[in-house]
Formats: sequence, C-alpha cells, structure tokens
Amino acid sequence: MKVGVVTFPGTLDSAATTRAVELAGGQPVALWHADSDLHGVDAVILPGGATYGNYVRPGGLAALSPIMTSIAAAAEQGLPVLGIGNGFQILCEAGILPGGFVRNEDGRYICRDESFKVNADSAWTSKYEQGEEITLPLRTATALYVASDEALEELEEKNLVVLRFANNPTGSAADIAGIRNEAGNVVGVIASPENAVEAGFGPETASGPATGTDGLRIFTSVIAK
Repeated sequence: MKVGVVTFPGTLDSAATTRAVELAGGQPVALWHADSDLHGVDAVILPGGATYGNYVRPGGLAALSPIMTSIAAAAEQGLPVLGIGNGFQILCEAGILPGGFVRNEDGRYICRDESFKVNADSAWTSKYEQGEEITLPLRTATALYVASDEALEELEEKNLVVLRFANNPTGSAADIAGIRNEAGNVVGVIASPENAVEAGFGPETASGPATGTDGLRIFTSVIAK
C-alpha cells in the first residue's frame, strides 16, 4: 500500500512518519505541499510540525497549499487521510474536519507521554480494542480543541471522537484528542503516534523505559485494509 507523507515548510515529523509507515508494512511516498498531484497513493498522512512557524494560526497557511485541494477532493471519494498534531490542525483549518485549536489552558507547551482512550470505529483505529487505553507522546502548545456547541453535539451523537484524553492536560472540549469524519476515512489526532512505533524509542511502559509501541496500530489499521 502506497502512503503519501506530505511535507510543508516547517514540517518536523515527516521522517518519523515515513519510518512508521515502513514499520507498518506500507510504502511511503514523499509528497510536496506545492504539488497538487497525489501520485496515485492509497492513503495520505499530514505529519506534525510547526508549518509556516504557526504564523497566523497553527495550520492556517498550510491549509491553503495546492495539495490540500487535492486531498479534500480525494477524501470525499474515500481516500484515507490522517492528520497528526499540526496535520490535525491543518485538516480543521481546511474545513475537512470541524472545529479548531487554541493554546493549552495554562498557556504552556506540553511535551510528555499521555494516556488516551480509543474509539476503534475508523480506518485509522480499527486495530485497537474499543475503549482501549493507550499511551502516546503529546508535544504541543496548542492542543485545546474547540468547536461550536452544535459541532460538539454532532461529534458525540455520531460517535466521531476517536481519541479522548484520559487525564486532560490541555482543557480540550469534552477531553477530545482526535476526531473523524462521518465516513471514518479521515482522522485527526493531536498526539504523536509516529513516536510510539518501535521498542527502544517509544514511551515508558510497565515493561521498561522507551518500550511503548501503542502508536503503531494507527498505521497498521489503514495498511491492513
């Protein structure tokens, strides 16, 4: 399966995301933000990173890139799309997913492992058990998800929340850390699963330091389809 990994100016995690795709058994394909051609990929990932230095708003300028028009059209036709961290923010800024992000309620940058509860009903989370609690790194100053009351109500009614903070450190509405579209092919997560895919380089677990690989199933979920 060919998985496109998009790089924007300021993208930080394309290399880690590429490695995660490889470990999951996929074939990564490098995509450039100014190129509208998706080069026949079977899925697309928008990695994390401070695109355009988060000038204006996180993801605000990246959402205007030519490739986002192609991604939005392909997503409407069922292409699996994942936004990680700033990639999630780009999906919101582009109107592909609802809501948006503001600074964490204490105004501080968070860089630590956090626990999340998973909704397995999406193309990118199907390899998890429903309600499973997993550990992923969180590295952002703008992880507080906001949306209108109507949008939040729809997310709950249609079971569109795919990740929730177990212990919300950001103030995010309804503990939201990840959502999907109605079709389940587009997912955004504010955590960094690409940094929890390989033993020796992941979060700490009961088995020891850096042993956590809970993020790998984000990638195997879509590649296994």
